[in-house]
Amino acid sequence: MENFLKKYFPESKTAEGKATISSFHQFPNESLSEALERFRDLLRRTPTHGFSEPIQLNLFIDGLRPQTKQLLDASAGGKIKLKTPEEATELIENMSVSDHAILRDITHQPTKKSPLELTSHDALLAQNKLLSKQLEILTETLGKLPIKLLIGQPTHSSVLQVTSCTICGEAHETSQCIPTEENT
Repeated sequence: MENFLKKYFPESKTAEGKATISSFHQFPNESLSEALERFRDLLRRTPTHGFSEPIQLNLFIDGLRPQTKQLLDASAGGKIKLKTPEEATELIENMSVSDHAILRDITHQPTKKSPLELTSHDALLAQNKLLSKQLEILTETLGKLPIKLLIGQPTHSSVLQVTSCTICGEAHETSQCIPTEENT
């Protein structure tokens, strides 16, 4: 048996398998049962990994999404990692079976999201960033406004002073008035 393992699982392949197992993580749309099945498949592919069952359990739990961990913790009545390896494994097995049954009962698969489609959280973050940028630009513009007002204020010499005509009383120079019978 040892010769077989050495032949088909050299140290380089074992190291690669151990690295893959150690970096296990649950995919975004992957259920608990699917993640468990995939993790066990990784362990089967590298039988020379050498991880003890408690280490395997910790690697699996650490690789789960936060929502799945919270669900396991709630089902465990506290932190699942505080349970014995046997209790934690049994709980994960039971939840996985239940999860797998629910997946089988689903007849309608949701349509795949476009890679460009945003979640509501992403949309809110993008909108918040846009509003922050607009607010920054507006604040900068308002900060420059007093300077522009001072620069743009006319001086006494540049103000056009219009006097009223002494002949007709209109707003033009007397020399530009065209006398009519009424104002003469």
